[in-house]
Amino acid sequence: MELVDGDIVLRPIKLRDQRAWREVNRRNRDWLRPWEATIPPPTPSGPVVHRPTYRQMVRHLRTEANAGRMLPFVIEYQGRLAGQLTVAGITWGSMCSGHVGYWVDEAVAGRGVMPTAVAMAADHCFRTVGLHRLEICIRPENGPSRRVVEKLGFREEGLRPRYLHIDGAWRDHLVFALTAEEVPEGLLARWRRSRGRQERPEGRSGGSEAGAENGRRRPGIPYHRGN
Repeated sequence: MELVDGDIVLRPIKLRDQRAWREVNRRNRDWLRPWEATIPPPTPSGPVVHRPTYRQMVRHLRTEANAGRMLPFVIEYQGRLAGQLTVAGITWGSMCSGHVGYWVDEAVAGRGVMPTAVAMAADHCFRTVGLHRLEICIRPENGPSRRVVEKLGFREEGLRPRYLHIDGAWRDHLVFALTAEEVPEGLLARWRRSRGRQERPEGRSGGSEAGAENGRRRPGIPYHRGN
């Protein structure tokens, strides 16, 4: 399955994406390093954990997806791999929740790629998968990532001290969340309206957004089990 809006596509990550994925990561090392999860030093009684290879990462993501615990996507922009978005920690039962993580190529930052990708993923999670709540945890210092959730209207819920091991140390994170009831019209539709209001005073009509496809889904390789 693919989620498509104009030039932006979310699709399942594949083993054959390795070359493009590595190339984008290599070019963006300095851009991504301050926000990238790292492995903490082992405890005296704990196992030694090594960073996975690309193949190990993809196999893990696909195993979790098949178990219904994760939705791993790559982001394509104008036909090229431009980032990654994962809905992880999916919990069912009385919670029906997940959390979203993402990164994007610095070369396409500021073009609305990441807010659009998050909006498409949220609509898919709420309307098709059946989740009720999504959260995004962001370091307070990460201005670009915070602007994504602010543009989309995620609520700030508070601070989680020393929440994740990032760039070599335990880092505080702000929590932003959204529930399905808060976006009955869909998050992508709300983002388009908001983006149109921001652009009209500058004399722009919204460009490709005016003719964007309505977050349509294209059939392809399934990436998670049904509910």
